[in-house]
Amino acid sequence: MSYGNDVYRHVTRVALYCELPPVARALEVVAMPEVTSIVLVVDDDVSVRESLELLIRTAGWQSETFASAQEFLSRPRPTVPCCLVLDVTLPGLSGLELQERLAERTDMPIIFITGHGDVPMTVQAMKAGAVEFLTKPFNDAVLLDAIRGAIERSRAALREESEIQRLRSCYASLTPREREVMALVVAGLLNKQVGGELGISEITVKAHRGQMMRKMKADSLAALVTMASRLGLQTAPTV
Repeated sequence: MSYGNDVYRHVTRVALYCELPPVARALEVVAMPEVTSIVLVVDDDVSVRESLELLIRTAGWQSETFASAQEFLSRPRPTVPCCLVLDVTLPGLSGLELQERLAERTDMPIIFITGHGDVPMTVQAMKAGAVEFLTKPFNDAVLLDAIRGAIERSRAALREESEIQRLRSCYASLTPREREVMALVVAGLLNKQVGGELGISEITVKAHRGQMMRKMKADSLAALVTMASRLGLQTAPTV
């Protein structure tokens, strides 16, 4: 891996940055990755861990390193944009086995690194959702580009998760009757038809519908249908 030259260039860039005038320095800061993002590295080779940690920190991200999958699993789940740089061959639980355990963690994209990868292994990792599979030695710039893309994917996943939690909270605030009205409305029924289904007047349906729309923070029927779909609620017309 070309750690030496690339790390030297990164360190030189940081040194030059300290000498920039205030305006130029401010522009440089805007272009750097967010400092809250974390890159987690799992590799049993201490020299690789130390080299990657220096490279990652110099590039502007936080870095945490682990010697094994078991050590990594003992860490609490990050709550900020993050990604995992993972060696395939590890003592005990392998990198691919760890990937299986993290299958539901869409907020933590995985970048695999290995000294002896093969096509079947690469295919398995990529099919399981890995964003990159790099064979040592690899260029630092390639890894940093992969990390940058993975962090963006993580940030998008966290935003989506936060939005889903918000929608679930809104839906939980509905009364049982308001949920019934919502289900029928998103299924395409008019207020009069909803009233007929529930055995209530059209005026009462309008009142429940208004309350439901307010609680869901939906400004249109289309927005409500989208919310219902994201929550996994039935949106198809009733028969």
